Amino acid sequence: MLDRQLLREQPDLVRRGAARKGIEVPMDRWLEIDAEYRRVRTELNERQAEQNRISKMIGQLMGQGKRDEAEAAKADVANLKQAVNEGEVRERELEADLRELEFGFPNLPHESVPDGKGAEDNVVVRTWGEAPQFAEQPRPHWDLLEPLGLVDLPRATKISGSGFAVYTGWGARLQRALISYMLDHQTLKRGYREILPPYIVTRQSLIGTGQLPKFEDDLYAVGEDEFLIPTAEVPVTNLFREEILENDQLTMKFAASSACFRREAGAAGKDTRGIQRMHQFDKVELVKYCRPEESYDELESLTADAESVLQSLGLHYRVALLCTGDMSFSNAKCYDLEVWAPGVGNFLEISSCSNFESYQARRANIRFRRAAGEKPEFVHILNGSGLATPRLFAAILEQFQQPDGSVLIPEPLRPYVGTDRLSA
Repeated sequence: MLDRQLLREQPDLVRRGAARKGIEVPMDRWLEIDAEYRRVRTELNERQAEQNRISKMIGQLMGQGKRDEAEAAKADVANLKQAVNEGEVRERELEADLRELEFGFPNLPHESVPDGKGAEDNVVVRTWGEAPQFAEQPRPHWDLLEPLGLVDLPRATKISGSGFAVYTGWGARLQRALISYMLDHQTLKRGYREILPPYIVTRQSLIGTGQLPKFEDDLYAVGEDEFLIPTAEVPVTNLFREEILENDQLTMKFAASSACFRREAGAAGKDTRGIQRMHQFDKVELVKYCRPEESYDELESLTADAESVLQSLGLHYRVALLCTGDMSFSNAKCYDLEVWAPGVGNFLEISSCSNFESYQARRANIRFRRAAGEKPEFVHILNGSGLATPRLFAAILEQFQQPDGSVLIPEPLRPYVGTDRLSA
């Protein structure tokens, strides 16, 4: 959510920022309602002050024996009370109207974000490692899953429909190993605190992170106001909703593993083969709370933390700075980590590392106090995948496949998997 003062004082800036993301915002309507809201609040404050002033007079008038004047004053207070009640109802209605409109305002892109319409306009800022070379055309991961007995997609479809996977044997073990390895890596080497969150969250939690109300159709509802999480970002960001943190608590860094549930997976009709795009998948999520002036440095370090997993496994990848047209609704700047999949013949997005600035914190009312007695400020919140397992799983199969059809396990994973090679 954007700062209301920003909307009032710099509406053209907001229009331009939203337009950079390809979104037209109801700025004129918001300004119209806000003007009425402020008029009602001013009038309400004046009536409350007058009500208090006259109420104090009543006792004085009674003490002076001016009963008729006191009774008239009581009538005035009763009328003012009725007007105040009506004003408070109107104030709440206008506040609700403002918030409903504000939920439709995206976060504004940072000035360093390049303009563009889609993924083709993203800017590759660095590449790590060398693409593995093969004597013959490497096989895509979906041609390796069944011969190695790693994933059973047909039976998953029978059980749950398309977009789901049953990991079997060494595939299930590799999946479990990836989660354990990434959690150990981020908590023991990169300073994150481990969180195991619930997989069901309330509507208010999803409002806090920006998925609701705009993206409700992408979520799995399990009740009137409960949903399966699309990412651990939601419960971890909401840990401190409606709280005021102390300055010395910042920066806080959390690493959380969870299953993720998304209806929209595969909706665009691309990346649907194998396990590239799933309705249910596992992921380690990294979340940071920090001071506003530190958030862009923290974005760089968050991205480096996510990259460190790929580097430790020896996987070739690149980092892209997203353009305005490819960014999410809620972030201000985002880097995508894209791992090379030689069998697919493309880079696959495996992590998005984003700075939301105060956008989520305003929605969830998460603040901090720099010193005792100072006015609380909104924290800045960042998150990124560290990493999502399906494409990591696929990239390992494709980059480390061998001529005999087996797949080497990256050395750091071997103690977790219990073997150095997957073979039929």
